[in-house]
Amino acid sequence: MQLRKLGVGMATTALFAAGVWAGIGTAGWGTDAQAVGLTASLGTAKEVPKPTGVGGNARGTFSAGLTRTGTRGTLSWRLTFRGLTGAAGAAHIHLAKPGVAGPVTVALCGPCRSGVRGTAKLKARTVTALLAGRAYVNVHTAKNSAGEIRGQIRKGGKPFPPPGGTTTTTTTTTATTTYEPPPYP
Repeated sequence: MQLRKLGVGMATTALFAAGVWAGIGTAGWGTDAQAVGLTASLGTAKEVPKPTGVGGNARGTFSAGLTRTGTRGTLSWRLTFRGLTGAAGAAHIHLAKPGVAGPVTVALCGPCRSGVRGTAKLKARTVTALLAGRAYVNVHTAKNSAGEIRGQIRKGGKPFPPPGGTTTTTTTTTATTTYEPPPYP
């Protein structure tokens, strides 16, 4: 009986080892992190408080790829917008559920141009909020300094790849962001 148990245990160990070697059954053990796609559609109706003097054309998109490293992460992102009341003075990621204004957790750019892209190092709190849908991105203008367009960040879409080169670095209390201006023809 002892030999039979030993044989079954050895067979199980051998099968497990073969599965790990082949990449089967290794969920969470891999060293290569997969990026999660994030997206937001920005508009004036979603901003809190409501912006003033904005036309119906004000809108934008935010696309990102979140790569986790333990509890922290790296966010590669791109932001586009149009129809604002003036120049975009800044854009941020804030922590809050829909319909609520929240604190800034990542400074994306300032001043901003449509098509800007970059990367940001994220702390665990920000990673958790992004994955749970409790973060939003907004764009600020001089006329609407609290924000002119806003969109709740959701999982989905194709992960945005990191930029190739960088030009500016900014540090906030929760993130380091690197900016790359969009390519101009």
